[in-house]
Amino acid sequence: MTPAWRRAWPRIRHGLYWTHRWLGIGGCLLFVMWFVSGVVMMYVGYPNLTDAERLAGLGPLRFSQATVSPTAALDALPPAARTQPPRRMVLEMQGGTDPQPVWRIVDAHGGRHTVSARDGRVPGPVDAAQAEAIARAFSGRSGARWAETLERDQWTVPQSLNPLRPLHRIELGDAAGTELYVSSRNGEVVRDTNRSERFWNWLGSVPHWIYFTPLRADPPLWHEVVVWLSAACIVSAVTGIVIGILRVRLRRRFRNGAVTPYTGWMAWHHIAGLIGGFFVLTWIISGWLSMNPNGWFQRGPGDAAAMARYSGAGISPFPWPPASLPHGEGAAAPREAVLLWFDGRPLLQLRDAQARAWVVDAASGAPASIARDDIVRAASALRPGARVTEAVLQTREDFHWYGHHRERIVPVWRLQFDDAARSRVYIDPASGQVAGSNDSNSRLRRWLFNAAHSLDFPWLIQHRPAWDVVMWLLSAVGAVASASGVVIGWRRLRRKPRRAAASKGLAQAGP
Repeated sequence: MTPAWRRAWPRIRHGLYWTHRWLGIGGCLLFVMWFVSGVVMMYVGYPNLTDAERLAGLGPLRFSQATVSPTAALDALPPAARTQPPRRMVLEMQGGTDPQPVWRIVDAHGGRHTVSARDGRVPGPVDAAQAEAIARAFSGRSGARWAETLERDQWTVPQSLNPLRPLHRIELGDAAGTELYVSSRNGEVVRDTNRSERFWNWLGSVPHWIYFTPLRADPPLWHEVVVWLSAACIVSAVTGIVIGILRVRLRRRFRNGAVTPYTGWMAWHHIAGLIGGFFVLTWIISGWLSMNPNGWFQRGPGDAAAMARYSGAGISPFPWPPASLPHGEGAAAPREAVLLWFDGRPLLQLRDAQARAWVVDAASGAPASIARDDIVRAASALRPGARVTEAVLQTREDFHWYGHHRERIVPVWRLQFDDAARSRVYIDPASGQVAGSNDSNSRLRRWLFNAAHSLDFPWLIQHRPAWDVVMWLLSAVGAVASASGVVIGWRRLRRKPRRAAASKGLAQAGP
């Protein structure tokens, strides 16, 4: 150590201890909360209406009543919503006292619209009585009752629901304590929760994401709070690891033969911190990176024009009614019909109450058949100026295409492009639709967040409970290191007032 370092070292060491001590008092509380809530989130996710739940609640499609063509439905939208082809257009039944087929449309800007497929009208606001009837039809529970109309509550804070607010909360009155949320804008059932989900989320997603309603209602503020809290915890973890390494002796041990000079809770904190410090640090850094600080992992806006060229949407009117009207009985009857285009071909994707899907050619009524060469040729429009260097039919999940806590299409065509971003595009072989994509930036984020934070390596998540055991063990070590820090911090905070009082008493007793 140079003389300059020798002179500076006492101040540096004091700064390390001081920083770790005072940031750690609050940081360890957050760490304990994050570890415990993270384990809960392994098994109970944030409330959401899944596709399977939504399809199971919809009534069988009545194609004979859907006399309004897709083109006429789009003409009923405001002019600003008709400037580009819609992102999504679906025919489904809206329940209630007057069940009818409706077009659910998401325009190019993300706006949500509903048009009656029976008469072309745009339904007005849905009142409480209508929402109650829709919820009864959706759930099959005659005892469903309207509870309140709200802008947002703890289970409806995501910004994706903004175009559908206000929401009607409907209590079904079943044993599970299920509640449905129905949009007052268009009568769509947008969320469901049950008593168990709500209880466990107060111990899971809500504290883990700091997802409290007043804070989450202001997205920029929530983002800044999470980023800066995480940054402070990173500093606390780094200083703790440095101090832990400085104070450990593996060869020339302390007099009692221990590797640590501490006893009691301090020893637990020291040893557990050394064992789990690396994982604590990677978890908190990866969690911080998930908030995309400073926009480092911001993906570029999607090229709507390139997607339109690929799909060929809007080249000609969608044929309506389709060449053959789909049919079925019971759970096998179609619950929704999604309008799709591939390379100028109109397709109809049908899904039943069990989320089983099949695709037909809307013009001929025959099952759709899309060849590899057709996909490769059309895909050149997705990345203008780049070539497809590889087209592989991927039959199993891999490191970048996997379904941990989400659904992924398999088999899927994986196309590699030779552009600067080394883009990969995944295409559904049944419908020719783009199912996902990534580039070098998003693949880096996959390593820095998903792999580091969730440990979702294929060889772990495909052989559960191996993943569960690893997550539990590492979380336990991190929780011990953090909980011992909470105890140490609490004792220090309690001790300081006594010292101050004792000093005051001595001063008063002096001459």
